[in-house]
Parts: sequence; structure tokens; C-alpha cells
Amino acid sequence: MDLDAFTDVHRAQWDRLETLTKRRLLDGAEADELVRLYQTVATHLSTVRSVAPDPVLITRLSDLLARARSRIAGAHEPAWRDVVRFLVVSLPAALYRIRWWSVGVTAACLTVAVVAGVWVATTPEGLASMGPPSAQEQYVDEAFASYYDPGLDFATVVWTNNAWIAAQCIGLGITGVYPAYVLLMNAIGVGATGGMMAAHGELELFLTLIAPHGLLELMSVFVAGAAGLRICWAWIAPGPLPRGRALAQEGRSLVTVAIGLIISLAISGVIEGFVTGSTMPWWLKIVIGAIALAGFWVYTIVLGRRAARAGETGDLTADHAGDVAPVAA
Repeated sequence: MDLDAFTDVHRAQWDRLETLTKRRLLDGAEADELVRLYQTVATHLSTVRSVAPDPVLITRLSDLLARARSRIAGAHEPAWRDVVRFLVVSLPAALYRIRWWSVGVTAACLTVAVVAGVWVATTPEGLASMGPPSAQEQYVDEAFASYYDPGLDFATVVWTNNAWIAAQCIGLGITGVYPAYVLLMNAIGVGATGGMMAAHGELELFLTLIAPHGLLELMSVFVAGAAGLRICWAWIAPGPLPRGRALAQEGRSLVTVAIGLIISLAISGVIEGFVTGSTMPWWLKIVIGAIALAGFWVYTIVLGRRAARAGETGDLTADHAGDVAPVAA
């Protein structure tokens, strides 16, 4: 089939369908014409796919048909189905796929944090790196505990800041450098602060104020870093796929993680804003934080394993992702 000739013959129908999908109001005749053209263009797409699978034309027609289908069927019910699918299938599948990356990043960051903390707590030069003694005492005695000011405003600020960092880790993950830098600085910062608190005899205070919200908050940051590094790895080692397609698939799948982490960081923000600085017993605060972290992993493992067994990866469906040229494995 001559693809250029096929395009020239049917371009007017495609353009007309596109015009109808963009009109705000359609009369009865135009609505009928929209349905007829939708059926006709669907046949054209099937022909192109089977006879001359040009990826550019297939993507154009798929996008046109998706918009026409949305115009014909309406978008309210599919929108709710998409939300449910995202929460029950796409997000847990994406989190499950990078679970070992998340575990590896967590182990590496905890190791760095412990090393930094021990260095600060046990060596004069390490402790001196945290500032002059007067500033350390002021931080340990007043600033650290007073930072956790209970309330909605504090929870909102913490949530938006952490969600922005997580989104950057994933969005800039292709560089490999940014997520690694964020993870390293975060691990050193937490570890060094803990070491300074330990050197001044306040390690217990540090742990009881960090643990309630920090269990889920830090895990969310680790997962964001793992997702960013996984995107970089898809660019470095794409496997049998072309590098661009492998990167696109991984990017679409793991942007799902960025959206999901907004939810987990909102939960940790609520805990930090209303639990960490509250008058609750310290053991109850830690139990609440542990339950939040356990819920995250139960969600990831239980729903994620089920979605993975069904072949889900967290990527968009074929209709939304568009068609690509076939590649021999």
C-alpha cells in the first residue's frame, strides 16, 4: 500500500473528524457524522496497522480516535475508572517493580547515615563540623524539638516541600546525578544530626521525634530516589528495546510513582504535623509511624504482586501510550 496516497485520499475525513471533536456544541447531524467518521477512521487505523505500520501515522490516528471516543461516550465514568485503576493497579504495580531498587537505596542511605552519625558522635573533628558549641547546644536544647510545631500549616509546608523533592528526584532521574545527590545529602544530614544529638546526650529525643513521621517520609524519599535511578538505568541499559522507547516506557511508569508519593508524603506530613509534636506518649507516636510504613509496604507487595502477575507495569494503557513500530527481540 502506498502510504502517501492513502493519506492524501483520507486526510479530509481525518481533518473533519478532528474539527468535530473540537467543537463545543454539535447538532444532531454533526453528532451522527462524528460517529460515522469515528467508525471510518477506526477502519483506517486498522488498515495501517496491518499493512503499513507507520508509527507516526498510527500515533496520529490513535490520538484522534481517543479524543473522538471521549467526545462520543463522555468522560465522567471513564475518569472515575481511571482513578480506581491508578490506585489499585498502576501505582502498586510501579512500586512493586522497583521494590528491590527501593530496598537497595534504603540500605545504602542507612549505611551512610550511620557512618556520618558515628563520625560526628565519636570524633572531635566530626562534632566540630556541626558548628560552634554554643550553636550546637542551642539546636539540641531548643531548636530541634521546637521545630515540630503541631498544626495544619506546618503539615502543609512539610508535605509540599517533600513532595517537590520527590518529584524532582523522579523528573530529573535521567541524569542519575540529581537523585543520587539528594539521597546522599539527605542521608548525611539525618545521620550527622543524630550524631550531634547523641554527642550531647539527646539521642533518645532525636529518635522519638524522627521516628513517628520519618519512617514513612524517609521511605518515600528513598523510593523517589530509586525511581529516578531506575529511569537513568533504562537509558544506560535499555535491553532489547530502542533506548528512546525503553526510556519512554520507564518514564511513564515511574512518573506514576511520583504521583503516588504525593499521597504517602501527605500521610507522613499529617503525622509530622499532628502526631510528632503532640503530647501523645512516645511509644504511641512510634506505633503510628510504624503502622503507616507497614501499610505502605503491604499496599506495595499485596496489590503490586497481583498487578504484576496480570502483566501490569504501571505504564499507560496502549490506547493512551500510543503505538510504536515493532521491534524484534
